[in-house]
Amino acid sequence: MTFDLTNELTSEIAVALENQNEKFLVSAKDSALIHATHGKADEENYYTLPEWNSEDGFKIREEFVNNLHAPFARDSLQTALHSGRGVFKKFKDTLKNFPEVEKVWYQFRNRKMHETIVNWYNSLRDIWGLEKLNHFYEETSDLLHDDFTFQEYVSARDKDVIRDSATSLDFNCTFPYKIGNVFFELWRHFFEFGDSLNQTGFICRALTGDFAGCITSSSFLTCDENTAVLTSFFVLETFRGLGIGNELFSMCLSDLKKRGKQYVVTANIVIPDILIPLLERNGFEKAGSGFAAKLY
Repeated sequence: MTFDLTNELTSEIAVALENQNEKFLVSAKDSALIHATHGKADEENYYTLPEWNSEDGFKIREEFVNNLHAPFARDSLQTALHSGRGVFKKFKDTLKNFPEVEKVWYQFRNRKMHETIVNWYNSLRDIWGLEKLNHFYEETSDLLHDDFTFQEYVSARDKDVIRDSATSLDFNCTFPYKIGNVFFELWRHFFEFGDSLNQTGFICRALTGDFAGCITSSSFLTCDENTAVLTSFFVLETFRGLGIGNELFSMCLSDLKKRGKQYVVTANIVIPDILIPLLERNGFEKAGSGFAAKLY
């Protein structure tokens, strides 16, 4: 007897798979999940659930952490995963310290569980002689815009918070002898000069109001008014790895196109290696010691 894998049944199976203390079956007659004490698995009327154990649970947590680009959260979660007994509880407790990452985790986990369940169901459909389903998983929300606000840069409101937040960046991480302070001062002069000439851009804040990141640009090149210069771009380390930087870039470049700008270049003397892939994904190419992109 066949059964339909409804969204409701998929969700119930996902919860059941993580319950290592009880066993459940799928009743084909009702296309519903039942406790194993209420039926006997015969793969005809009652079906056993896909294989899933604590090792599988650990593997997806490890995969999530290894691919997480939020340094603070990644280090804390790695410590939790390798802390001995009770790692799942420690992992869950640690996530509570990083609410934005926690939501990303649940989306990741749900997607992985969905893939496992659909693979299992497709193996049954193969036995039944039916066409396999695809693995499409619909995200239930836009996590980035659910948890953060993006606003146009307003100098009177945002200038000081950008400058103050930039002081927390580690300009000395690569260069010895405090030369990082020199690069910070150079950036500050670029930023303030750009601000004196109608600087534009976008600010990202968490729902708590905490500053998370920014991008600004200015058209201060008298030789070419069709070219904009990026005067600031950074995301605070606590909020990295959540897609904020990519969203800021996308919004900024789209806005510059609307303003009729044809090119955009970086003003930074030093481009951190971590930013280069992001620049390249957004159409920037190496130009001397900096980067430039053609908008249209």
